[in-house]
Amino acid sequence: MVGIIKNAKDEEPGTIEDFLIENSFPYRIFESHKGGFPTNIEEYNSLIIMGGPMGVYEMEKYPFLKIEAGIIEKAINKNIKVLGICLGAQMIAHVLGAKVYKGNVEEIGWHEIEITEDGLKDNLIISLSKDLSGNICRKFNVFHWHGDTFDLPSGTIHLAKSYLYENQAFKFKNNVYAFQFHIEINKKLLYMWFDFHKLKEEILKKYEEIKSEYLKRSKNFYKSFFAV
Repeated sequence: MVGIIKNAKDEEPGTIEDFLIENSFPYRIFESHKGGFPTNIEEYNSLIIMGGPMGVYEMEKYPFLKIEAGIIEKAINKNIKVLGICLGAQMIAHVLGAKVYKGNVEEIGWHEIEITEDGLKDNLIISLSKDLSGNICRKFNVFHWHGDTFDLPSGTIHLAKSYLYENQAFKFKNNVYAFQFHIEINKKLLYMWFDFHKLKEEILKKYEEIKSEYLKRSKNFYKSFFAV
């Protein structure tokens, strides 16, 4: 069973959910912002933590994040597979003892990440880096929407960086992956997020140009992460 924790109404699991449905994986979505959480983490072999507009440093304002942090910690300690996206990645960094804070600039849209040398040694990151021809790409476009960032937690492996932010992806042990970028993005999410945004046309145009490759990269990663 896969547990998916949503931190906001519009922060849906996108292509993650599509993949789980296509491959007949049982899953359950929890609306943490409405008080929904897994009651027994041991029932799940994978835990996905989605994004959200709030900051990790706003736990007093959003107390459900405190509960969520405890669940993430339990999952990590029990060697359950954990994947954090955007805020989810920041939550993992926090649980592992790193500082999460506002960055100097917002990173929004399609921008390159660069895989680190350690990233090129990781089978899951290699699966993400492959283009439509199966070639491993050191640099490629992913979708970003964040203004916060984090220090790299002690004991983790740095997997990817971007021009604006050094820490775009890391892993802890062999079961925990954290992505600052949105691997799960699809057209439905883009229309929801950018409905009245000035960057809407630009974002959607770029998506149409690269969607085949982006969806392939995501699916390759899901296959490896969920061990299909």
